[in-house]
Amino acid sequence: MARILIRNAQVFDATGKPPYPADVLVEGNRIKAVATDRGTLDATGAEVIDGAGMTLMPGMVEGHSHPTFTGVSQPAELGEIPPEEHLLLSIKNTRLMLDHGFTSLFEAASAKLRLGVVMRNAINAGDFIGPRMRAASPEITVTAGLGDERRVHIYRESFALIADGPDEIRKMARLCMREGVDNLKINVSGDDFVTNARAACTPMSRAEINTAVEVAHEFGRMVVAHSRSAESVKRCVEAGVDCIYHCDQSDEEALDMLERNKHKHYIGPAFGLLYNLIYEPEKSGVPADFIEQRGFRKAFDVSCETYHQMRKRGIRVVIGGDYGFAFTPQGQNARDIHHFVRFFGYSNIEALQCATAVGADLMQMKHELGLVKEGYLADLLLVRGDPTKDVTLLQDKDNLAMVMTDGRLWKDPRKNIAREPIPLAAE
Repeated sequence: MARILIRNAQVFDATGKPPYPADVLVEGNRIKAVATDRGTLDATGAEVIDGAGMTLMPGMVEGHSHPTFTGVSQPAELGEIPPEEHLLLSIKNTRLMLDHGFTSLFEAASAKLRLGVVMRNAINAGDFIGPRMRAASPEITVTAGLGDERRVHIYRESFALIADGPDEIRKMARLCMREGVDNLKINVSGDDFVTNARAACTPMSRAEINTAVEVAHEFGRMVVAHSRSAESVKRCVEAGVDCIYHCDQSDEEALDMLERNKHKHYIGPAFGLLYNLIYEPEKSGVPADFIEQRGFRKAFDVSCETYHQMRKRGIRVVIGGDYGFAFTPQGQNARDIHHFVRFFGYSNIEALQCATAVGADLMQMKHELGLVKEGYLADLLLVRGDPTKDVTLLQDKDNLAMVMTDGRLWKDPRKNIAREPIPLAAE
């Protein structure tokens, strides 16, 4: 069994405590020991890594991950990518996420049914090294809902499966269960990026939402929802949706419902999308008049206030910013941690916990992932400097001296470079 001993690092264990000096021993894929009395762990047969001047912390969890979103400008472009090429591009994205310290991906939606499932299965089988994954379905929507890119004169696909009424929803959900998804995605509200249904609109009915939840929970899977409007949030809480994304237009009633049920739900703002539009419009390629017409500046301010309230109410919030579009490139994901501090009022340590311990809870791995703790899985980062003092350190992959996933070194600090890409079906 492989043994790796990390010495002289400051350990941020993600329990809420500030970093402290300790040595950490990894055996196989688990943390064997965390010793605050340095120099006492047996180094016999172990590879030794010197963590002096660095912080050892848990690997990060992307709570709104879209590894199958390949930098497209329009949703319909995802439907135009042949599945074979799409799979290869998606695998590259999972490795890019590892490079940036994300050792777990909670997939919010797959652009095609089975893309996420196939990647998850291959990673679990050891065919290639990648982050842990919970694989999602495409986004189940209704006619005229977010993701319906069809027109009367032409058929187009995007990232959605279209089903109307409880019977069609039930059949589509069962299809996704059969094909092995972990997370069933439903689009309950509209979005201001599309013309069919704006963000304040709630096209999916209670009966349709309830049916999706009933099917997924019967199979022991989770349900995640795109929900911007206050009404969509309320319907999701009533139905028992597990993870509700956006929630930016939540009114007082919706916030009260979320607070009363805060141990049943996870929330993800997907704020990176709004931030990039408002703060980096020249990079987004989105016309300024479109940003103004669609009210994105107001949506930005409303989101900030909403998530200030969620933090105060103790609602579980995960990072993940809808990365994967042309104006939200994959690899920017750690920006979300700073967004939580700068715009939502989280402390550095609280925001880091959202990216680690809270994310592990969302992954349904609360008792073995997300902390630096004896017996926990060895998904670890060695960061140059102290991210509890400056969370922006995590935005630069060069500040990650080590990336370890499941006890394996994806990035070895002794080489100071990322390992060469490991071929599929590696020994």
